[in-house]
Amino acid sequence: MSISFEAPGFPADEVRARARHGRAAVFPDAGSYGTTLFGATPAGAEADPLEAMRLLPPIFMPHRMEKLIELGREPTYHDVSLNTAIGGFVAPMPLYVSAFGSTRIAGRDLGIAVSAQAGRLGLPMVIGENVVPVHGYGRAGSAQSSMLERIRTYVDALPAGLGGIVVQQSTEDADAEVWNLIYSDSATRSLLESGRLAFELKVGQGAKPGLGGMTLLDGAEASELRDRYTLDTPAGDGGDRWLRHSSPGTFTAEVLRQQIRLMRNNYPKARTWVKLPPGRDIHPAVRTAVSAGVDAVTVDGAEGGTGWAPKAFLTHVGLPLAECLRRIGPPLARSTCLLVSGRFWEGARVAKSLALGAGAAGLGRAALVAAATDFEHGLERLADSIGLELRMILSALGKYELGLLGHEDLLDPRDLRPAAHTETDPVEELR
Repeated sequence: MSISFEAPGFPADEVRARARHGRAAVFPDAGSYGTTLFGATPAGAEADPLEAMRLLPPIFMPHRMEKLIELGREPTYHDVSLNTAIGGFVAPMPLYVSAFGSTRIAGRDLGIAVSAQAGRLGLPMVIGENVVPVHGYGRAGSAQSSMLERIRTYVDALPAGLGGIVVQQSTEDADAEVWNLIYSDSATRSLLESGRLAFELKVGQGAKPGLGGMTLLDGAEASELRDRYTLDTPAGDGGDRWLRHSSPGTFTAEVLRQQIRLMRNNYPKARTWVKLPPGRDIHPAVRTAVSAGVDAVTVDGAEGGTGWAPKAFLTHVGLPLAECLRRIGPPLARSTCLLVSGRFWEGARVAKSLALGAGAAGLGRAALVAAATDFEHGLERLADSIGLELRMILSALGKYELGLLGHEDLLDPRDLRPAAHTETDPVEELR
């Protein structure tokens, strides 16, 4: 006799998978590790409200009239300026390459391709955590791109006055003294002297807030790293696949302030960045970092990607980026740049984030996909397409500088009205 356990909405297949495989079912298929980037799967406006927002061009455009008078002709989208300051650096558009660290999918050739193209573009580039502990500082011929190799490739391609390198540090990186290595290396001297080196304290990430980094290792790799990481067998069967789990670090407001103070005191020539996960207390966390004097605060929404994470985190944990921006509120002090990451690949989502107070958007998964598509120019073409869309969107909104974007340019369907009414009614002006 067969027994049916099916019921509407009940994931019987998922239960069967857990019954067969135990803890391995908590994670994605191990066979996809190293060839797949994971992230939250949007399920409509509720899961990703930023996508559901609409940009709202007005009919009356006073800024366009000002531009017309300045130029002596009708302005077009070619007249929009995208030049921006990003965490103390200068960039040709409000984009930066967000962190990807020791994840296997960013192999040596791909990591170097991203570095070269980001350098030619003049976009700031973040090098993620655990590169040195896992792949070495300057290991020649590594299957992965070492820290120094990425930096040298980027610097060699960088135009004068643009861009900058940002180096993250996790708890394991701190043990390896990564920032000390970078700060004292002659290879980074030109960056230091030109103010184009930053260190980023990673408090957490969007794909798995509250957890540290996770990667799968084979037996040989696990033997090398066993002294530095917590290792476990995700299948629970004693197999030769090991889960490496980094410590996420422990923070209070005072710990964060002290960490930032140490960064500024110990590395006075480097910019100071902080990366925050999409936690429910994102507002006080951002304000704490700002009050401590950072150059940039990066907020990674729940849409952010990762090389490996429990499936429950990808679906159920963390605030969407739009909700992070809503909770953070008005733009930060001019001395601090608010940066955002999480599913950026085209201009409209970037423009919406800028209208909500962000200063620039990070290309993570999109940068890797673009560089993998064309190792020579893929990322450059992607950035150029986003820049074109941004110019067209700003021009349609009657604004020709990024700093003029604001809440009045957005419609949030959850409100069914413009997010804010700050413009003067032109009919009232005529009365």
